[in-house]
Amino acid sequence: MQLYNKLSAKERVELIENAGQERLTLSFYQYAKIGNPQMLRDHLFLNWDALDVLGRIYVATEGINAQLSLPANRFNAFKTHLETIDFLKDIRLNIAVEQDNMSFLKLKVKVRHKIVADGLEDGAFDVTNKGVHVAATEFNALIEDKNTVLVDMRNHYESEIGHFKNAVTPDVDTFRESLDIIEEDLKEHKENQNLVMYCTGGIRCEKASAYFKHKGFKNVYQLEGGIIEYTRQVKAQDLENKFLGKNFVFDDRRAEKISEDVIANCHQCGAACDTHVNCANQACHLLFIQCESCKTELDNCCSIACKEVHALPFEAQKELRKGQGNSNDIFKKGRADHLPHKKELRTIFEPVKK
Repeated sequence: MQLYNKLSAKERVELIENAGQERLTLSFYQYAKIGNPQMLRDHLFLNWDALDVLGRIYVATEGINAQLSLPANRFNAFKTHLETIDFLKDIRLNIAVEQDNMSFLKLKVKVRHKIVADGLEDGAFDVTNKGVHVAATEFNALIEDKNTVLVDMRNHYESEIGHFKNAVTPDVDTFRESLDIIEEDLKEHKENQNLVMYCTGGIRCEKASAYFKHKGFKNVYQLEGGIIEYTRQVKAQDLENKFLGKNFVFDDRRAEKISEDVIANCHQCGAACDTHVNCANQACHLLFIQCESCKTELDNCCSIACKEVHALPFEAQKELRKGQGNSNDIFKKGRADHLPHKKELRTIFEPVKK
């Protein structure tokens, strides 16, 4: 019985190309009490592997978080299977704004302690006492209210390339960091301000809204379905799009274009650019923003030093990496000191309107 992926990314690319079928990229999440995450994990892998599902799925005692792709002609079969799982009946599926057959190249279903690494002790508050979910129309009206503070719950490298107009974008590396910043900077306005949050697909706001209600915030709202569902509703209902730039996504597409605005800059030369890449030097692999000119000049690398390593024969590169482990720069995601034009985001909130 096969319970894990056996094909390399290269082999999977060839299979997808030879299949000649369009694939759909989508995501969903659901908080639920799961007694045996490993059993559910194995069940999902067996059924989804048979449907040629690829993606990254986390299962925990608190629920499921899934980002995946599958052949478009098997979408209905996939939905039918979801209906056989009680807590996934009628689940909202966030269909990607921009499709790419190569968004995922492996099926990875993993059991985790949590479906989002939030660093919270869930037993300390009621995670089901969530904020008010608002759709695109209500969200647009709410964020124009002078008594509203709109907060981006994503990390700095996500909001750098795209965010809502007038949103506060905390300069954080992790979701957990943003929670303390928000509570501290808005502590005097828990009673009289609307705290409105958004993220990519809604999952981070789901937990954060319950956390802030526990901390005493009275008017807590979250954008239902996140940026992905907002974009779908804006198009379907011909609404004003208040999102600027791109929506960062955690697959090989890297981002979806939501508006024509380019609000970021190349981390190397400062030119207008919002394209994330990974340094071609495998010992570095830093995620950063690079324009086409710098990409050509530095051979897809983040520095001259990495370019020199990348130019070495493959075996020589392997020798250099021996015993080194992963560079800490991988996790800096655009913060490396050698990137002269990395964007410095706001670390505190602007004064709240009285």
